[in-house]
Amino acid sequence: MIKQAKWLLWVLAAVAAVAWLRWELQPAPLTVKVALVERGLVERTVANTRAGAVKACRRAKLSPSVGGQIARLEVKEGERVSEGDLLLELWNLDLVAEMGLAESQASASEASAKAACLRAEEAQREADRKSRLHKSGAVSEETIDQAQTQAQTSSADCDAARAQAKVSEARIGVTRANLERTRLHAPFTGVIAKINGELEEYVTPSPPGIATLPVVDLVDDACFYVAAPIDEVDAMGIKAGMAARISLDAFGDRRFDAEVRRIACYVLDVEKQARTVEVEAVFVNGDDALELLAGYSADLEIVLEKREGVLRMPTEAVQEGNKVLVFDRAEGVLKERKIEAGLSNWKYTQVAAGLTEGEEVVLPAGKQGLVDSAPARIAEESGK
Repeated sequence: MIKQAKWLLWVLAAVAAVAWLRWELQPAPLTVKVALVERGLVERTVANTRAGAVKACRRAKLSPSVGGQIARLEVKEGERVSEGDLLLELWNLDLVAEMGLAESQASASEASAKAACLRAEEAQREADRKSRLHKSGAVSEETIDQAQTQAQTSSADCDAARAQAKVSEARIGVTRANLERTRLHAPFTGVIAKINGELEEYVTPSPPGIATLPVVDLVDDACFYVAAPIDEVDAMGIKAGMAARISLDAFGDRRFDAEVRRIACYVLDVEKQARTVEVEAVFVNGDDALELLAGYSADLEIVLEKREGVLRMPTEAVQEGNKVLVFDRAEGVLKERKIEAGLSNWKYTQVAAGLTEGEEVVLPAGKQGLVDSAPARIAEESGK
């Protein structure tokens, strides 16, 4: 009996030792973050491959069409101007004097034409009078011919004088056009973004093939849109009028509702970059654009297709080969599951088969140590 009791004690001790060893060698449960498989909206979207930009609907980089010295600079950077306002004027006193001379010459030509035409009328009356006298035999045929020739000559002098007056008037138009080329006016209402010039500085227009800085950069700050490069493969499914979302680094996580306005009719081929198509989108809510500045970096997400009330899960839970890890609360372990995916974007993936509503999938996929049958616990519960 004593021997049997000792043997039983040794067996119990061995079993306890094995149990303790297994407990000690058992891997500690992994702390995981999970998300519910639920029903909701899933969209198929495409986004730009490189950063896009906010652009003003109208932006003009202006310079006078002739070179010269800045005599008047009527605006400052940041100042609002209206269409037609004078922005700057080059030195043009020579053209102003030429304009005065042309106007004086036009006045003189008009007076000369008036005098010539009065003489022509007088000559015609004289010819008519002598013609009546000729019928009564008071004047000779030769006198009649001379009077009629004089009337015709005077009429031609009148026409020539009037033509000369028109030439003088046209010369005023030419001088006025040359004078206007020294003045720079605002083509639309906007804000002066940049001025590259000061009083008395000399400015020149850009020669052919050589770009120079514009004197005035004018931006219409009442209308903005976003232009972004979309990969040529993704661009095939985009149509004007499609819904889109705009995100801006300057506004954090905020998203702006937008609509596709234009898809470029050509593929942009830039060396060492993927071929892209430029897509433009406008803000649905016009008030959103009031907060913007031209040049902000922007991202454009275009909705190609959407489905409401479908089973979905976070896209970051999907592993290569459409596999996911499901957390089994009853057993406290992870279980690998293969799914059939439907629509997908960067945020959600539609679950067509393989999961049921209410199951919990592990986030993010691919984290080291997350494998099938691995013991785990939810992060929030471990924190308790």
